[in-house]
Amino acid sequence: MIRYDLRCANGDEFEAWFGSMADYDKQTEAGQVECPHCGSKHVEKAPMAPAVVTGRSKEKQKERAVAMAMAAKVREHIKDNFDYVGDKFADEARKMHAGESEERAIWGEATPEQARELTEEGIPAAPLPPELAPAMEPKKLN
Repeated sequence: MIRYDLRCANGDEFEAWFGSMADYDKQTEAGQVECPHCGSKHVEKAPMAPAVVTGRSKEKQKERAVAMAMAAKVREHIKDNFDYVGDKFADEARKMHAGESEERAIWGEATPEQARELTEEGIPAAPLPPELAPAMEPKKLN
C-alpha cells in the first residue's frame, strides 16, 4: 500500500491510499480518483513534506472553509428553489424565452454547443460551476 497527498484543480488537498504506484496511475487515467471536497476529477500528486502549520496556512484554511460554507448555501438554495430539467435545459430555456412555458428558475445540463446557441439567440443562461451544483440522487432502478 502507498499513501499519496493529492490536490485537485480547485486547490483542495486530501490523501488517498493505493495498492501500488501503478494503481494510482491507472485509477487517475480512468477518472476514478475524485476530490472528496468538490468532486473534481482533475487530481494530481501534491508535494509531500512534513506538515508545518503557519499563521498564513491557518488563514488560508479559514478562508477556504468560509468559501466552502458559502458554496454549500448556494447549492442548498438551488436545490430548494430551482427546477432541475436535466439535459432538456436548452429546450426549456427556449420555451420560457418564447413565452411557451412559465418563467421560473431552472438548472440542468447543456452541451457547449447548446450554451453557445443560447447566447447567440439572446437567451440568458450561465454555466453553473460544479462546486455549486446540487448533488443528484442516483436514479432508482425499481
